[in-house]
Amino acid sequence: MTVKRLDSETRQIQIKKAVLDIISTEGIGKLSTRNLALRIGVTEGALFRHFSSKKAIMLSILEDVKNGLVKEQERITNSKEYKADEKLYNFLCTHVNYLIANKGITILLFSEAVHMNDPQLKKHLREILSIQKEFVSRIIKQGIEEGIWNEEIDTEDAAILYMGIPISLNIELTLNPKFFKKEKFCSSMVSMIKKTLRKK
Repeated sequence: MTVKRLDSETRQIQIKKAVLDIISTEGIGKLSTRNLALRIGVTEGALFRHFSSKKAIMLSILEDVKNGLVKEQERITNSKEYKADEKLYNFLCTHVNYLIANKGITILLFSEAVHMNDPQLKKHLREILSIQKEFVSRIIKQGIEEGIWNEEIDTEDAAILYMGIPISLNIELTLNPKFFKKEKFCSSMVSMIKKTLRKK
């Protein structure tokens, strides 16, 4: 019986999923090429036929974040059918759902960019965070224009507050996985931001 060889694109998806699985179940310290190869069922040499390096895997995951999460957040931000408070909820819940579906991604991106001290990884990560902050700022400005939020609010500061939410999500998923309810988490985080934005 011959085993069907997977095409490179399918194998790359498999490798990236395995990276996130290892981080979310065993911790980032267990992310080695040996452990990754064992998880997939290939040799370490086979891994590097699909990615030239560990850094190449990280860059590909960052590209997935841009093409998946960030593009959807852009669609929500640019939508003409939602008021600002609806956009804020949809934007945040899209973010939460993506991070839950791709467990380990926040830890991976922040830890590896810093740990490897790689300028290219840091550049791509900065781009993603900068774009997300810009989207949040635009949603807040829309709410101010609609008269529902305080016009004296510094939108940049409020956007920075938003950027702490993925870290809070990881803490909740790590410490309270059995009791975590994503709908409740989304509502609580949006409520917190709205309290900051509320008119005096």
